[in-house]
Amino acid sequence: MKPQPAPSKISLAELSRHSDTMLRKGDSDHFNWASDGSVPTLAQLTEALFFSPGDGRIWLNDQRMLLVHSAAMGHLRRELIDTLGMARARGLLTRAGYVSGARDAQLVRQRWPEGDAAAVFMAGARLHALEGVVKVTPVSFSFDIDRGTYDGEFIWEHSSEDDEHISAYGLGADPACWSQVGYATGYVTTLFGQQVIFRELDCRAMGASACRVVGRNAAAWGDISEDLRYLEAHDFRAMAPGAEPAAAAPPPALGPAGSATQDRHEVVGASPAFVSACHLLDRVARTSATVLFSGESGVGKEAFARRLHRISPRAERPFVALNCAAIPEGLLESELFGVEKGAYTGAHASREGRFERAHGGTLFLDEVGTLSAVAQAKLLRVLQEGELERVGGSRLIQVDVRVAAATNVDLRAEVQAGRFRADLFYRLNVFPLHLPPLRERREDIPLLMSHFLRRESQRHGREVSGFSARAVRAALHYDWPGNIRELLNLIERAVINVEDGMAIDVHHMFRGEPLARQAVLAVSSDGELAREADPGVDNLLQHLQSTLGAAALDLPALEARLLAEAVQAHDGNLSAAARALGLSRAQLAYRLERHVAG
Repeated sequence: MKPQPAPSKISLAELSRHSDTMLRKGDSDHFNWASDGSVPTLAQLTEALFFSPGDGRIWLNDQRMLLVHSAAMGHLRRELIDTLGMARARGLLTRAGYVSGARDAQLVRQRWPEGDAAAVFMAGARLHALEGVVKVTPVSFSFDIDRGTYDGEFIWEHSSEDDEHISAYGLGADPACWSQVGYATGYVTTLFGQQVIFRELDCRAMGASACRVVGRNAAAWGDISEDLRYLEAHDFRAMAPGAEPAAAAPPPALGPAGSATQDRHEVVGASPAFVSACHLLDRVARTSATVLFSGESGVGKEAFARRLHRISPRAERPFVALNCAAIPEGLLESELFGVEKGAYTGAHASREGRFERAHGGTLFLDEVGTLSAVAQAKLLRVLQEGELERVGGSRLIQVDVRVAAATNVDLRAEVQAGRFRADLFYRLNVFPLHLPPLRERREDIPLLMSHFLRRESQRHGREVSGFSARAVRAALHYDWPGNIRELLNLIERAVINVEDGMAIDVHHMFRGEPLARQAVLAVSSDGELAREADPGVDNLLQHLQSTLGAAALDLPALEARLLAEAVQAHDGNLSAAARALGLSRAQLAYRLERHVAG
């Protein structure tokens, strides 16, 4: 029987050897930094930092940075805590840290696509030190990407967050490095491709000599509801100023459809676009204003409408939803406004419409742009006067309903085209809220995948260990034309396809969907990050080699010439040349430097 390869795992001893080697190489020869696997080093990360005082900008590679007084950040922290309360301030700072970590992970993946796995993971610690936040020392560190396991323990020293928190509030019973925990979670989750949660077990703000944090894959922690409460921007208004977050409700038991309604419509995310939408929703929820949700199909407009109702003063009253496009035009009026007995053939009894059923609560009208001209006119009257007549009736019925509408078309364009009433549009567009597509909030994909996996595994009675690294990479680079709805469907498909106890792979999720053909990180059997085949240069060279034979080609010389001609054709613009070759700018720069060094 053929022996199986060892799993991709890095021990602390190996990590230490890598670190020593990296520092020596970084000090002696920085030009050939990309020619070996031990990158990025602290010296190389420092070289990615640029100051442009003439135009008031600082850059870390291609990301703009700020040099901010630590005391100013401490003042902002105190303002947040005093204004919003400890729990809400902690959530805001944790999510801000998560986004910062995710951005740094993207930077490292783009600039060092062939870096050693342990070095790339530790680059986040070096970047955090370079940014003046904290000094990180590893205590133990191991991971197995094939099995989706991560376990690391680290010591944090000189935490700027602790300095400012202790200065303002003294020592307490809770850890205070909130944004740093968010940073570590965002960095490793984005790089690892699966959800990794960091917890601060000891903190200087609790009287410890140094901070101690532990990071593990989500499954290893077990219950992570408390961590997600701060990370996923759950119901802001439920956390009153000064109050601690309530314990999360246990998962719903398996049962008939509808038993897990609230969980089915939960919103999950930590990206800036998602958090911004949640803040706007929180602001309008306390009012009775009409909300118009816009965005592509599948972005979660109904989920946000249900959240709007759930955190509003109308939460104890009914939430009623109607898909305007799914009801035949002849029945739409009776569905909305109700019908009196004998109004038409078959109307054997009087029946309430959706407005009456939603009295005191919220009525969600999905795809409102499909309403007929007659239905638009009647809807406008109800919104203006707060009263309606049932079909076939003559009695005015008063209703108190908050309307939330949704559309995946541009209603302004529909108004200009004469297909939608301008007065109804202005009545609906009191508080517009645009929801971004999933491709614009990729930081949320690992969170959503873990959330849907837990839910669908429970719903279908399956035991799935997680996702393979290939499956997560494919998800992170897929365009998601169907947005969150498509992601949910693919996770459900995968849960059904995969065997119990196994991890979901690409073929369990994707069946004919056009996967992105771009360079992404892969992990080799010896634990090193490597670049998968590029759709541009690599495919061309492989085609030439298979056609003419290796003996007929000097492949390195051919590649060097191809790169040089592309750069020359684009007047030295590396970004334009890289796009023409099907490469990223970082990959093109690496290849050029490799040929110059050789």
